[in-house]
Amino acid sequence: MSSLGSETNPLRVAIVGSGPSGFYATEALIKSDLVVEVDLIERLPAPFGLVRNGVAPDHPKLKQAIEVYKKIAQSPKFNFVGNVTVGKDIQAEELQQTHHAVIYTYGAETDRKLGIPGEDLQGSYTATEFVGWYNGHPDYRDRTFDLSHETVVVIGQGNVAADVSRILAKSVDELKHTDISQHALEVLAESKIKKIYIVGRRGPAQAKFASKELKEFLEIENCRAYIDPAELQLNEISQQELAEKEGRGAKKNVEIFQKFADSEGTDRPRICTSTFLKSPIRLEGNGQLEKVVLEINELAGEPFKQSAKGTGETMEIDCGILFRSIGYNGVPIPGVPFYEHWGTIPNKEGRITTEQDGDVVTGLYTAGWIKRGPSGIIGTNRACAVETVHSLLEDVEKFDVTKPGREGLYKILDSNGVQYINYSQWEIIDAAEIAAGEPKGKPREKFTRRDEMLALANN
Repeated sequence: MSSLGSETNPLRVAIVGSGPSGFYATEALIKSDLVVEVDLIERLPAPFGLVRNGVAPDHPKLKQAIEVYKKIAQSPKFNFVGNVTVGKDIQAEELQQTHHAVIYTYGAETDRKLGIPGEDLQGSYTATEFVGWYNGHPDYRDRTFDLSHETVVVIGQGNVAADVSRILAKSVDELKHTDISQHALEVLAESKIKKIYIVGRRGPAQAKFASKELKEFLEIENCRAYIDPAELQLNEISQQELAEKEGRGAKKNVEIFQKFADSEGTDRPRICTSTFLKSPIRLEGNGQLEKVVLEINELAGEPFKQSAKGTGETMEIDCGILFRSIGYNGVPIPGVPFYEHWGTIPNKEGRITTEQDGDVVTGLYTAGWIKRGPSGIIGTNRACAVETVHSLLEDVEKFDVTKPGREGLYKILDSNGVQYINYSQWEIIDAAEIAAGEPKGKPREKFTRRDEMLALANN
């Protein structure tokens, strides 16, 4: 048998999850000195993960990364296998039999819970389901959001909280030429929302918004961005943070918040208020959310390590809708080690390890959010994936030499009756979406149901 990674015996790698880290891992493998065959497995009929389904529709520049992924997909070493769920359509153990190595790059799919009474009241939603809904993710297509209430509360101080708030604040005219899904646009057109509260448990100096995103709130046509000037009275430690090099981003944010505070009253129909040092302790309502009870916090700790401590003092906001956006957790795949506490796959430099004793599992790897947790920007995933692939390539001599690769993968999927699609079939769907968007002046009109996408792919 010829050496692994040669023309006659390519290194066969399965990658589970076709978001940024999946494509960057593919790229790193293709650029290696070995001959490789990469099978990129995705549970949806469409690739690109969070760039397609998570980036806000009014942020088209962030979606330009897809052009990079399209170029990667043109390599003859690349193969897309869409509409396949590992753990259901094929088992993790079976992938280990068909491929020399498997890299798990499927991200963090669920929101962290607040863990407070009333969290499951009607009207209390996760940011993930709302973002998926307006972005046309098939899993969230049939979610319903009652926007007939005047007041909405968004819990969180990061970019997803900003996205949710901004989409709720904008007019239909500001959104109709984006790739927002038509069903969402129609519901947003009937929205009665007038007041949006963005609530953070720490102070303005600790907010995790990107300053560029924060500045956008000053440019929304029908919504005034506001903050009570008293909330910008920072404690001494926060002022120290802003004076440090490490605090430059936070300093920009505070300067933008000052513009919120200085904004004069307008006749805009909506107001978006940022408020800080508050944590939700319970949601109240008779079956339907009616109010959120917040505890007032104070900060304690060293610079850049301050945490919020409850004071026992409370306040209430009457509202009919609440979105939580306090971070994401990964979900386990049967047969793959998983660390429940962190919602990640245990690993050392991308090599998957057992939960109990931390032993490396030969042939199993991970990259992206499911490896390190939900952190960084889209480009952060490239370095993360490169590190993982570097570990994999160091381990090649430990792999079993003979594996069937995609031939074995297809055999299992066919025997299970799985309707999978390849990249050429995805390109048919892609072209149809673009064509559907043209008459509306949109970059695309996404197909939001699996059966629609599969019907197109198999036409």
